[in-house]
Amino acid sequence: MEKIIQIVELIKRGESDLESELNLMDVTLSQDFISEVFRLLNCDGVSGLRFFSWVSETQIDFKRNSEFCSLIIDNLGKIEDYDSMLFVLKDFSSKGICITEKAFAFLPVSCSDVFEVRNNVKKVIETLNKAGGSSRNSGIFALIKMLCTSNYFDLAIYVMEETARKTSYYNVLIWAKCCGSKFQEARELFDEMRRFGCNPNTNSFNYLLGSLCKNGRIGEACNLLEVMTGWGYLPDAITFEIFIYRAFRHGRLDFAVEFLDQMMYRGLEPRLTTHTAFIKGYFYSNRFQEAYKYVIDMSVKYKCSGNMNYSLLASLHQRKGMLLEAREILVDMIEKGLKPNFPVYIKVMKDLHKSGMGHLVADLKTRFSKFNSNANAE
Repeated sequence: MEKIIQIVELIKRGESDLESELNLMDVTLSQDFISEVFRLLNCDGVSGLRFFSWVSETQIDFKRNSEFCSLIIDNLGKIEDYDSMLFVLKDFSSKGICITEKAFAFLPVSCSDVFEVRNNVKKVIETLNKAGGSSRNSGIFALIKMLCTSNYFDLAIYVMEETARKTSYYNVLIWAKCCGSKFQEARELFDEMRRFGCNPNTNSFNYLLGSLCKNGRIGEACNLLEVMTGWGYLPDAITFEIFIYRAFRHGRLDFAVEFLDQMMYRGLEPRLTTHTAFIKGYFYSNRFQEAYKYVIDMSVKYKCSGNMNYSLLASLHQRKGMLLEAREILVDMIEKGLKPNFPVYIKVMKDLHKSGMGHLVADLKTRFSKFNSNANAE
């Protein structure tokens, strides 16, 4: 903290040799360190533009970092230096840099003067519009997200009225409404979108479907799924995963399998998280053979997920103390040319060794060594 205070005091003095003084301090900068510097500068109403420029020039890792770049926008907004903000935003756009919702933490949205709040938001919109490019596009999205997460939905709508009504913007509203368990309000946004000719997409439905299922409102989720397909929107891999997870949560593996069959019938490849749901669902239901069969079948259909699925199953057996079964799974995948996840392989080896099965450790080590041989040959 001492170094941070020293830097803040240097910046506040605003001397001509600021950059040289900063170089002499020889500090190791992190995102948290820089954020704290800006927090203190914001409290004192001091511009951090020179500090930002110095970090950008001396710390290449931060130069295009959206979180870092958002700090200076917040700082300039805090001191109401919109001219400098515009200059910086234009520079960001020329380099394809995006900003996040942290750039707008300075906005006094909790202020009781509604006119003042709206006026400040309007200033930001105008500045972003003048900047154009990546900073404008990411900035409008980030501004809407910030307002939604702060529960200022009217202001978020105002931003859309001043810019454009886009599906991606509405999706943020739907997501935020769902986070606040305002499911009916989220559902009403779908009708509003269509009224303004801004059609929802599959992501729009997935946000609400996921939240309804998570909160046990399965009937409403099923009705929404019917609306979704009735409007001509096809479920994607995430849609099916939502219902698969819910089926496992209620112990209905039969329903989960039905959804998986529908998914594959539509030509959709299960996500890695969907595979995980099935493997863990079977395993924690003590249906070990079905879990193994699932892994084998899926490794044939979807080769890219084979390593992860086999390794996960081996890990589950290892953690349950089923070491021989874990070893057999690793041997099986190695024989099929699939390289086990190294941490899983090591844990199984160590547990076998602790259990006095050194001969199996040696055998597994020999089998695994073929991957090292292949790497050396290449």
